[in-house]
Amino acid sequence: MPQPFLERHRRRILILLAIAGGFGALGLIGAGVAWGTICSGGKCPSLAGLEQYQPRQATLLYAADGRFIAEIGQERRTLVRLEEIPKVVTDAFLITEDKRFYSHGGVDFVRLAGAVIANVKAGGVVEGFSTITMQLARNLFPEALDRLDRGPVRKLREMKVARAIEGQYDKDRILELYLNQISLGSGAFGVETASQKYFGKSVREVTLAEAAVLAALPKGPGRYNPRRFPERAIQRRNTILELMRRADLIADSTASLAKAYPMRLARRRTGSVETAPYFVDYVRRVLEAKYGKRLYDRPLKVYTTLDLDMQGAAERAIDRQLRLVESGQLGNFPHRTYEQLLARARSGAVEESPRNESPYLQGAFVAVDPRSGAVRALVGGRDYEDSQFDRATQALRQPGSTFKPITYATAIQSGRPPSYLIDDSPIVVPQLDSTKPWQPQNYDLKFLGPMTMRRGLEDSRNMIAIRLGMEIGEPSVVAMAAGFGITTEVPPYPSIHIGSADVYPIEMIAAYSVFANLGWRVPPTPIVRVENERGATIYSAESERVQVLSREEGWLMVDMLKDVVRRGTAAGSVGAHFRIPSGGKTGTTNDGGDVWYIGFTADLVAGTWIGFDTPRPIMANAQGGRLAAPAWTSFMREVYERKPAPPDWPRPSGLTSRSIDEPTGLLHGPLCPSEDAYTEFFLPGTEPTRECPRRSRATSRGP
Repeated sequence: MPQPFLERHRRRILILLAIAGGFGALGLIGAGVAWGTICSGGKCPSLAGLEQYQPRQATLLYAADGRFIAEIGQERRTLVRLEEIPKVVTDAFLITEDKRFYSHGGVDFVRLAGAVIANVKAGGVVEGFSTITMQLARNLFPEALDRLDRGPVRKLREMKVARAIEGQYDKDRILELYLNQISLGSGAFGVETASQKYFGKSVREVTLAEAAVLAALPKGPGRYNPRRFPERAIQRRNTILELMRRADLIADSTASLAKAYPMRLARRRTGSVETAPYFVDYVRRVLEAKYGKRLYDRPLKVYTTLDLDMQGAAERAIDRQLRLVESGQLGNFPHRTYEQLLARARSGAVEESPRNESPYLQGAFVAVDPRSGAVRALVGGRDYEDSQFDRATQALRQPGSTFKPITYATAIQSGRPPSYLIDDSPIVVPQLDSTKPWQPQNYDLKFLGPMTMRRGLEDSRNMIAIRLGMEIGEPSVVAMAAGFGITTEVPPYPSIHIGSADVYPIEMIAAYSVFANLGWRVPPTPIVRVENERGATIYSAESERVQVLSREEGWLMVDMLKDVVRRGTAAGSVGAHFRIPSGGKTGTTNDGGDVWYIGFTADLVAGTWIGFDTPRPIMANAQGGRLAAPAWTSFMREVYERKPAPPDWPRPSGLTSRSIDEPTGLLHGPLCPSEDAYTEFFLPGTEPTRECPRRSRATSRGP
């Protein structure tokens, strides 16, 4: 490199050498960190026992009826000896990943120097220098050499371990370990497992074109997944074939034929990770939280709560509804659709999105047996192959009006009856951190005057929920939310009454088990029991029952939530199509970025959420009843075609009833119009004592 360039960019070079993970070793050397001490104090992994290396066996997952679902493990791999791997496979990997593999001692200093120059010129990290031995080091020792650690210290240790591996084992053994260890996407580790997964045959039988596809995957297992992005995988495959041709590893004619070879993939196998993948990940996280790294020390059998028929119904319901929303049949959808974005991705275009986010409309669905907490179905997103982020259990979203029943339940428990009158009128709330007060609105931007709690919940009036919550006090509502199983922070501000506090969807949905169980909360669980390799039960889930409401309070809430379905915001999308006794609540955030419906029968609670990973309005006039609730209805109708319908909730004998004048919430007497009378139920002592005043029929109801 010419001296003027070095002088001009001296500071830039030193900064890059010091911090860039792609060439941190030189930075550390330049910073005075001694190579000989980088592994002192046991900071680098030991190579002892590497010759006896064997893959860990996977843990097997089964559905509630005993059917096999999937296997989980840190690695799924079948070992194969190097002499059994075709030369076209090893050549493809070597020319792509480390063409000087047989001539360097673990670190390719020629490539390292080239990476430094390229990165300095680019002003950032655009090229790495990891050799096959370095990749093997971090794959064999992921705890000690964390690939997420981009710092120079980790890179230097990786180089040190790679040099030690090269000093202890010959090149063929290192290459064999690498080809059996490398992650090749979709849970497949090693060339044999990947070949079986993608092509349905042993690596011993792959063609030149298929070998190049396998060699394309280490650069980006998700980006070049041949199932997900076949055009992109073919493009990368052909690049590798061209590299092989230029290196005289294959003839020109052979390269041309292989480039023209069509992508022929094996059919997906039933029982693989493609079955309920978000649920499988959920179970894995629960097990890891319980057992830690010990989970993968031995094979286990995990019997889960998953109902495969319900899971299929949930997947179909949410997929149909998302496609319907995108079609424009429910209103103008101003965003690009999933299919449009998928077509762009398959053509090689890249959508820039933050980590764990997808650019298209997403959805989540959870179904829980309220009696046991058993999670019967779970959909965490639209496309697991594209995004493994679980929106059902990992995303934090505003619940909107689906939170209101918690505020109403607090009011019922405080002694306010469903006939309690609240004024639906404008409200101004001062804010401590702003000179501008909070002035919430109803969805329709109208104010309807005094109305009962029952009607306020039925029609989802924001002012009713806010005024009611402010009356009983935010701390009481926060405590009630915790009782319902909400573990996220619920700040004691008036906006929480209309669902401003972030929640995990699975917790918000499972919270409705309190209503379905008439007051009892049973936390959700995806596991029935776990057996060890000898068949002995080492864990058995025990249902935890927590009483949140009395039976009478729970029944009053159920009756009010049934009105949401009978004649409220879910009447058209749920009540008109689903006749089994049920209650529920629609939910829509103020900006229309989250839409929900959570509903329940006596033996099943289910809920759906629809929105974008980066919150933004779905469309004009977005409503949970219109956009989300139909998925719930579709799911429930399919479920109850296969199972008997549960009975209605019996009214507890401890409740009393009265004839109430709906506009006033008072006892209905002879002076008020008969059409305003309805039967209301009360906890003893909460009944109104006065009769409604005289009122003409023309003015009997509000606007």
